[in-house]
Amino acid sequence: RSQIIPNTKQLKVLNLKLTDAGIYTCEYGSHKVHISLHVFELTISSDGHFLPNEVPKLTLMQNSSKPLPNLSITLFNSNNNTVIAKPLENTPQKYILQLKELEATDSGTWMCHVHADSPLINQNIAFDVKVLGFQNPVLERKYATVDSTVILSWHLNFRKIIWKEGFTGRLNWKRQENATPRELFDFNVTARGEQHKTKKSNHFRFEIPESKPESTIELKLHKVHFNHSGQYQCQLAYKGRYTQNNIELVVMKVSANPVGPLPSGAKTTLICQVSSPLPPNAHLLWERVNGTQEDVKKSKQNEAKVEVNVSAAGLWNCHLIEDNDMKISLSYPVEEAPVWISYAVTGASIGGSVLVFGLACLCIISGISWQRRRQRAKRMIRARQYLLENKTCQCQQ
Repeated sequence: RSQIIPNTKQLKVLNLKLTDAGIYTCEYGSHKVHISLHVFELTISSDGHFLPNEVPKLTLMQNSSKPLPNLSITLFNSNNNTVIAKPLENTPQKYILQLKELEATDSGTWMCHVHADSPLINQNIAFDVKVLGFQNPVLERKYATVDSTVILSWHLNFRKIIWKEGFTGRLNWKRQENATPRELFDFNVTARGEQHKTKKSNHFRFEIPESKPESTIELKLHKVHFNHSGQYQCQLAYKGRYTQNNIELVVMKVSANPVGPLPSGAKTTLICQVSSPLPPNAHLLWERVNGTQEDVKKSKQNEAKVEVNVSAAGLWNCHLIEDNDMKISLSYPVEEAPVWISYAVTGASIGGSVLVFGLACLCIISGISWQRRRQRAKRMIRARQYLLENKTCQCQQ
């Protein structure tokens, strides 16, 4: 592992080890020069490959022919910011430091600065930290309207951080927080970055688009249903450790009660609702196109539904607004019924009233007739009993 450079007579030692530390002597005739070699060895747990929220440990070893100095160690992350580390062990030969919980954004080249006063040491040791994870926020909320097409995407960072290890993953869906997850598909990524997906569910209608770039996991839903809402979880697994990222899909729909054209003088209720309660910074809003301020109805905090009573034809829009930003909208046209329908409705109402009145009268007449028949039958029974008791027979001349 060593060689002498002929021109400069320098000694070159490759792949230094702790045991290489010591005093090296160069002899030239009667001249001798002594050089003391001080060796540091820096190692990081998991070979520098982590998942989010994991806590790495850093170990610094030193060896020298002289008494080992006390070291001062300062750490800098990939953004050149100082990192506070917790010392777990401090001996002249070994220093073990515990770092903070990692995030995907912590990936990059870190620096360990080693300082000592006697002998004077100012040494920078670079090491790589790679955190496999997502570029999405921890929880992303996506809104969609019924019958629309939506694509849910998870952007992985394995190409960005040059992750040269294989890992697996899967995509789950669950309707509610405490529901049992349903696996939609799984995937694996090779050490070369090649991605392979396998569909697991045939009951849940979805499509797996060809992701470009390949570091993206996508799910496509055609004609979104109200019951497609819920949490979609993308999980990554590496050497028995797991991390996941959720996208919550909120679906909105509008309806009317009663449905259909609005007859003159009648009213209908327009209903706008979403599949789950909204966060405090979001709300639903009904408004009539070209209407006045009175033609506006806003949902209360954390409500998932808002209703508005309508007595005239017009176009109404329901908006979902989050932090003053309109996320999605749905329109509902209230149409005025033709005149003949209004007459038909009025006639049907009058006819229905007459029919009810007629049926009531028929019931009364039938009841009276039945009562009379019953009384006549009672009189005949009493007469028959009277004749039998007196044993007489009356004959008509």
